[in-house]
Amino acid sequence: MLTDRTGHRYPLDTPRWRGEDGSPLAVEPGPGLTREQVDTSVRSQWRYAAALPLAVPPVSLGEGCTPLLTREFDGLPVHLKPEWFNPTGSFKDRGSTIMVSVLKAQGVDAILEDSSGNGGSSVAAYAAAAGITATILAPASTSPAKIQQSRAHGATVELVPGDRQATADEAVRRAATTRYASHNWHPFFLQGTKLLAYEIWEDLGFTAPDAVLLPCGAGSLVLGCRTGFDELVAAGAIPRAPRLLVAQPEHCAPLVREFHAQPHRDPLPTIAEGTAIARPVRAAEVLDAVRATGGDMVAVPEGAIGPATLELARTGLYAEPTSAQVLPALRAFRRRGSLREDDRVVAVLTGSALKAADAVAALMVQDVP
Repeated sequence: MLTDRTGHRYPLDTPRWRGEDGSPLAVEPGPGLTREQVDTSVRSQWRYAAALPLAVPPVSLGEGCTPLLTREFDGLPVHLKPEWFNPTGSFKDRGSTIMVSVLKAQGVDAILEDSSGNGGSSVAAYAAAAGITATILAPASTSPAKIQQSRAHGATVELVPGDRQATADEAVRRAATTRYASHNWHPFFLQGTKLLAYEIWEDLGFTAPDAVLLPCGAGSLVLGCRTGFDELVAAGAIPRAPRLLVAQPEHCAPLVREFHAQPHRDPLPTIAEGTAIARPVRAAEVLDAVRATGGDMVAVPEGAIGPATLELARTGLYAEPTSAQVLPALRAFRRRGSLREDDRVVAVLTGSALKAADAVAALMVQDVP
């Protein structure tokens, strides 16, 4: 069943993106699965289909099964999960494949999505694969490569003046007439991101790390990881869930400020465009997830994100700035004691710098001696 914040329950098989009270919906926790239930014949994250609440025909492009790489920064070994190995170049494919598969099974033939780039291009691709018409709303400042990708998949892209929040607000207004398939609102998108937890568990020999480090805008990865690891605990597959360590850009860090009881601050433009969400719709749930796991949150200075992007690139990892903020966050968490030297930590690199070419070009100009 689906539940809203008041506890009202809704059937899983009826298209719905929010509750009658206007709050976001969540799928009730599942029982998880054991290693014997992983379908190793499937070379995608659908190998964990037994952990999903609905059995639907997959609309799949081969998402998931991304590498787990080991690097060392300042003497601290870190496992890195480069999510640009997903079909459209970001982790958003994990949520889109499940969400669009469910919508297709429910008979939906046209959807609306709002995105700063990666989410829109992902939904556009999976809608194309499903034969569903897609309209994508994006901020006018969105990276051209991301807009181009959405249009190439056949979606109608409309650019909205103002910041990322203005685009979200416009999408909610239009949701009255078009089926809203928002990666921030739709409950089945989180059923896709939770499978990242299952994949990390399998990557590490069916064990859990001590901590998972994530960049965060609206928090779909945070909530997905909490759900997935909690289900693994429920199934007896792991003894405890890892701590969730969350990074936001200092220019737009509403969740970090609330977590640390700091005064509100109006957002400023940030190079980490994928996490520039001024009013996350699931803020309460994200904060609860971090606290429940004994995790922590940090705001990354804007001036540290660009150098981190180039530092990762010079180890062979071409991560977009949104992803690269995990590197200064890693160092900050270690300084404050949220990470210990003997911790096994997985940091998620959410998307490719190939989709932020203009931003990286500007960084390289600035980096010239």
